[in-house]
Amino acid sequence: MVTTLNLRSHFDREVVDLTDSTAGRLRRLNLAAGLLHLVTGLAMIILGDRDFQLPVSGFNIAGPPGTPLENGFLTEFFGIPLAITVAAFSLLSAFFHFVVAVPAFGGYKSELRRGRNRFRWVEYSVSSTLMIVLIGATTGITDLAALIAIAFANASMILFGWIMEMVNAPDDEPWFTPFWMGCIAGLGPWVAILLPLWFNLRQDGAEGPPGFVYGIIVSIFFFFNTFAINQWLQYRKVGRWADYLWGERIYIVLSFVAKSVLAWQIFANTLIPQ
Repeated sequence: MVTTLNLRSHFDREVVDLTDSTAGRLRRLNLAAGLLHLVTGLAMIILGDRDFQLPVSGFNIAGPPGTPLENGFLTEFFGIPLAITVAAFSLLSAFFHFVVAVPAFGGYKSELRRGRNRFRWVEYSVSSTLMIVLIGATTGITDLAALIAIAFANASMILFGWIMEMVNAPDDEPWFTPFWMGCIAGLGPWVAILLPLWFNLRQDGAEGPPGFVYGIIVSIFFFFNTFAINQWLQYRKVGRWADYLWGERIYIVLSFVAKSVLAWQIFANTLIPQ
């Protein structure tokens, strides 16, 4: 049991054996992931319809609480340029991969030796929050207040992931409370996205989207949450995940795969004839 007096020394212990060859492989993997995201982001800027925007609005009930909705009015505040914003998601990912591979490589190695990577959580708090807002907006959530709430709930999920890694050294018995709290926070945006869709489909005469759209939603949900699955496997020490650095490799591979799939599926909305 770690007391308050020795928390700092506990968290600063070097508990992961990071050899020069392993560090070199992780560096090359980060550079490759950064290059992929850079090319992806630039391609989206070139190929995307820059006029395609997702509306962000607010509803004014035009009276005191309890005023009938028909007396209110909807105001569009601004639009989200989808192609540019999805490109920004990829370019943010590229930036952070390049940062840990070049100017902050020494700090990155120091973090890994202590069984953590705070660079990752800073990046996720921005990039994944941007992505979940775009997912919400593309599925019909236009209200500014709802999008802000979704963003903060997702950022909270990421920060719980950060805490999970900070309080659990790889050689300790894991304390999973931060992980499960993060799952609760991360569930909120998906309830906000899927529940209105379910209610809308229950309306008389409602025509649901084509079948492939449901497949896309399931795919987006799965790939978005593979990062949490990786952390669970890492701290449960399942198979090769018993090696903390294996989990780090998988995070980078997921950046290759999951982020790219998410980005292109959301970007595809710009290619649909309006």
